[in-house]
Amino acid sequence: MFTGIVTAIGEVVEAERKGPSLKRLAIASPYEARGIELGASIACAGVCLTVTALRERADGQPGCVFQVEAAAETLAKTTVANWEAGTRINLERSLKVGDELGGHLVTGHVDGVATIVRIEQIAADPDEPWGATARFHIRAPEALMRFVATKGSVCLDGTSLTVNSVEGEVFTVLLIPHSLSITTWGLRKEGDPVHLEVDLMARYAARLAEARPQG
Repeated sequence: MFTGIVTAIGEVVEAERKGPSLKRLAIASPYEARGIELGASIACAGVCLTVTALRERADGQPGCVFQVEAAAETLAKTTVANWEAGTRINLERSLKVGDELGGHLVTGHVDGVATIVRIEQIAADPDEPWGATARFHIRAPEALMRFVATKGSVCLDGTSLTVNSVEGEVFTVLLIPHSLSITTWGLRKEGDPVHLEVDLMARYAARLAEARPQG
């Protein structure tokens, strides 16, 4: 489990297809290798992946390079199939008992790929040193929109965000300057795909409603 609170930005340094149903990735991160065990889970742009190997960084920067493998289902349902050397991704270590739950409960199981259709820059106050805020308009797959509600939570590329508005198949989220600076959201452009995981509670609430006897 995760919280959707991004703790680092990683960079893919190696991407290798191992046949049609497996892709091996090496990701450089600021995480110290001694704090990661083989088999640990790390959310990579919101996708829960298992660490299969560790090594030192070759660029002399602090941290480590961890290796993960993505299988057929992940490659089919996410953008991982398109990741290559140089791709930057949001990272989060798995939640430990006693950790602060700052975002919302996230499983790392992506429901689908949404698309940024508009980025609305909100001008900063001239006396405000932190820069502008941005409102992102996101188009989600139609089947997932019933789980998206105003003031509800969504996880986009591993980031826990609050839904500001919903209209048809498009919803909006707001990114403050701090979030834009410590995640990959500051690099996003209109037309970019993003991983969407709907709120766990919304999923179960919808399922219970479907199971309720009619009449």
